Amino acid sequence: MSEHAKAVFYPIITLIALLALWVVAIRVFKVPNFVVPTPEAVVSSLRRGYIDGLFWKHFLFTLQSTVFGYALGCSLAFLLGCAFAESKTIERLFYPYVVALQSMPKVALAPLIIVWFGFEMTSKVVMVVLVCFFPMFINTVVGLRQTNPALLDLMHAFSASRWEILLRIKIPSAAGHIFAGLQIAVVLGLIGAVVAEFVSSTRGLGYLINAAAVNLETDVMFAALISLSVLGISGSFVIRMLHGRIVFWDKGTATRTEDVAE
Repeated sequence: MSEHAKAVFYPIITLIALLALWVVAIRVFKVPNFVVPTPEAVVSSLRRGYIDGLFWKHFLFTLQSTVFGYALGCSLAFLLGCAFAESKTIERLFYPYVVALQSMPKVALAPLIIVWFGFEMTSKVVMVVLVCFFPMFINTVVGLRQTNPALLDLMHAFSASRWEILLRIKIPSAAGHIFAGLQIAVVLGLIGAVVAEFVSSTRGLGYLINAAAVNLETDVMFAALISLSVLGISGSFVIRMLHGRIVFWDKGTATRTEDVAE
């Protein structure tokens, strides 16, 4: 069996085993539906939610806030990471504040973000930006500073400018680290969006989970959690695919990142 076939076949076996264990556990221990729903109830909830269209506005709201916040947060982190790696002065001026911001629990910041940016999508995007920023920032700085010194000496010998060295040597050398930061930020960004929706929202999968919890609709909660898993897996797959396509000269790093994700 080929490696690609194994990558599909083995997870399917695991899924079937987990579903069987789920059904058996409910029947043997007679677990009430409001505690753990049956797989049939979850599938029925997914069908009602997406075929009848009840879930789509929540799914798209979470998707939009995550994508916008992810793109903005990772872009800011990359630019600031480049500035830190290139300038010791900028690092001395701002690094303690970056660490201090990261040290603050984002859940504690969520109410303040809601007060400042309102109850709509803007506050969710800001939360995702804050959550995505630090892993991307750290990976960018570390990657840029681990550039092969021999390559730097060669560029200096040809009188290359700092801008040319950054674009042609440092960023390509750090691409593996940068994509690792992007990979981590995908999952964290989704968490940030859901946390913001938990605090205050009228839309989103996080809001849907909160509303279902009040009514003890565990099948809806499971359906929303599966939807979040699909978002996370899809985002992770896209980043891994881009990693393999863009960083084609560094297959070892791409493979290690995929192994960690798996």
